[in-house]
Parts: sequence; C-alpha cells; structure tokens
Amino acid sequence: MAEEKQHSRLDDDDYPAFTMGRAADLLGATPAFLRAIGEAGLITPLRSEGGHRRYSRQQLRVAARARRLVDQGTPIDAACRIVALEDQLEEARRINNEPDGVK
Repeated sequence: MAEEKQHSRLDDDDYPAFTMGRAADLLGATPAFLRAIGEAGLITPLRSEGGHRRYSRQQLRVAARARRLVDQGTPIDAACRIVALEDQLEEARRINNEPDGVK
C-alpha cells in the first residue's frame, strides 16, 4: 500500500517533489528567480517540515513560462502578471465553452 501511494506521487503534477536548487537547475534559473516569482505571487511553493521550499511539476511549468518572458527582456513582475493573466483568460475561455458556463 505504501509503495502504491509512492507511485501515485510520481504521476501527481501538484506533488512538491523538487527542491529549490533542483527546480532552479531544471529551469536554467537561479534560486533568486524562484524567490522573486514567489514574492510576486505567481507560484507559492510548499514548505518541507524543515521550512525548505518545494516545487511541483505544475509550478515549474508556470515558472518556465515566466522565465521565457524574462529572457526576452520582460521585467520579472511584468512577466508574472502576464502569465497570471494568460491563465485567467484560459480559465474564462474554458468556463465559457462548458454547457451553461458551469464548472
């Protein structure tokens, strides 16, 4: 049973599997970049029992989108706002495309 639970975490995009250092490496970014997008409210990393930031695959995908904008010269705060607005627009479109606009 414990092994089954462990395997389900591997498939969970929201499971906070990555440390800050590993997340930064995967993004080709610095820990400071991850802290900055966290402070801007784009992502909220979970904390380990020891208080260390942990990131999920979903959070890393969002961070990668912001990173691409920053690499193109967009300030971090603006990049975070753009990504957040894109996500809001996508959610609104999804809701509008559902029957009766119901979630």
